Amino acid sequence: EFGTYRGGGYVYEFRGRLSDMKTNLSKLHQLDWIDEKTRAVFIQLTLYNPSVELLTAVTLLAEFLPTGGVYTTSRFEPINFYTFTSILQLVCTIFYIFFIIYFLIIEIRLLFELRLKYFRQFWSIIQLGIIGCSLGSIGVFFWRFQEANRISQLFEQTNGYIYINLQLAVYVNDILTFLLGYCCFFSMIKFVQLFRFNQRISLFAETLKSCAKELISFSIMFAVVFMSFLSLFYLLFVSKLSSCSSLLATAQMLFEMTLMKFDASQIVGADAFLGPFCFTLFMLLVVFVCLSMFFSIIIDSFRHAKQNQKEDQIMLSFMLKKFLRWTGLKRLNQEEIQEERDCRMRSQYVNPIETFSDRIDQLLEAVDKIYIDQKRELSRLEKVGL
Repeated sequence: EFGTYRGGGYVYEFRGRLSDMKTNLSKLHQLDWIDEKTRAVFIQLTLYNPSVELLTAVTLLAEFLPTGGVYTTSRFEPINFYTFTSILQLVCTIFYIFFIIYFLIIEIRLLFELRLKYFRQFWSIIQLGIIGCSLGSIGVFFWRFQEANRISQLFEQTNGYIYINLQLAVYVNDILTFLLGYCCFFSMIKFVQLFRFNQRISLFAETLKSCAKELISFSIMFAVVFMSFLSLFYLLFVSKLSSCSSLLATAQMLFEMTLMKFDASQIVGADAFLGPFCFTLFMLLVVFVCLSMFFSIIIDSFRHAKQNQKEDQIMLSFMLKKFLRWTGLKRLNQEEIQEERDCRMRSQYVNPIETFSDRIDQLLEAVDKIYIDQKRELSRLEKVGL
């Protein structure tokens, strides 16, 4: 929290019986092993639960501040080196690897066909993210498997009587977790493309697509305004508010103010005039003006996307609705029943004026057909000589 510490320093390993360790600690205390020049003390230990075969890397840290205080932190990182817990998990993993290889071949072909145009497509970037994270996860998984074998062999050779450093194993496990998390993230976004025939999801995608340029312009403008307020609040209240002690903390405070989840009494207490003035100015420009512009862009794009909705999406929604009604999975409410009755009544009792134009078109088509037939008959008779 207060500094970065390298790998150097003095090391003492706890070994032997409890009485021996207490004696050694007393000797370290007598020799002033921790003195006024000490900046941090790390206590690292590894716990093992044989019933569930779970290892836990524990790190306890005590930082000695220049002001004389001591700040303590702790970190517990459980690690499970189980490779596969069932045959089903192994089979699913193998199928997943084959699917990734298959999609990788498809994307390579598309890359050679489209070249630079390939990277201009949004879904191509998502597909590359899925494939890249998946391949990275496979590589890191084998790395973790190798590290687990090394730790198991070391544990078997020493019977657990020495300290086994799990920092590398924790690091590898964190990388694997991050890659799997991003892979799931890109996969969830991919579902938007797979469900593109759904009316609501297609509206969502079309809305974002139509307002992309406006959102980019708005983001630049909002970033300039937000950075100006960030500088203002940081310079004015850095020595008065703990929430403005750093630029990151100040940005977090401003986002909380944007979401209307901030206690304004802190700013008022920091300065009687500048606090309320800056707070009011931020609320007017950012919350009322900028957010109103943002919502206006989204609403206008949504209206435009709804007007230009594709016909196949409407037909698919209609077919799905009819299928649910036919199977009985969805029951009609009173409004829908009344609407169907009105449609049937309108289809049975049609105003003749409404069909007048269609009748005229049919009459003209019939006259035109008779005229063409007569022309053909006259031309045939002329050829015969009658």
